[in-house]
Amino acid sequence: MPFDPTRLKYDANGLIPCIAQDHATGEVLMMAWMNAQAVAQTLATGRVTYWSRSRQAFWIKGETSGHVQKLVELRVDCDSDCLLALVDQEGPACHTNRRSCFYTAVRGGEAVILTEPMA
Repeated sequence: MPFDPTRLKYDANGLIPCIAQDHATGEVLMMAWMNAQAVAQTLATGRVTYWSRSRQAFWIKGETSGHVQKLVELRVDCDSDCLLALVDQEGPACHTNRRSCFYTAVRGGEAVILTEPMA
């Protein structure tokens, strides 16, 4: 059956969370927002496209940084209100120049930095 991005469950702002995960390692890289058009564009181009809430504009991951996310597979959760993008990530995924945005752990009530920015 054909996939229709408009049938996903978007929030009141027309957005759905999308988690990006490295398809080869399983590492969770980042979370960002998509709208129906970003989902459609991602599927059409194979380049992961998000919706920037602060800029109110589309952003293709890696368009300015060169740290491209190539879509391997898009998955929809059981409630159709969250997406998982399995990607081939070139370079760091985080704007802090780290591989993953999830580089801080809370251990014993303390914030612990797990990784430093890539050189």
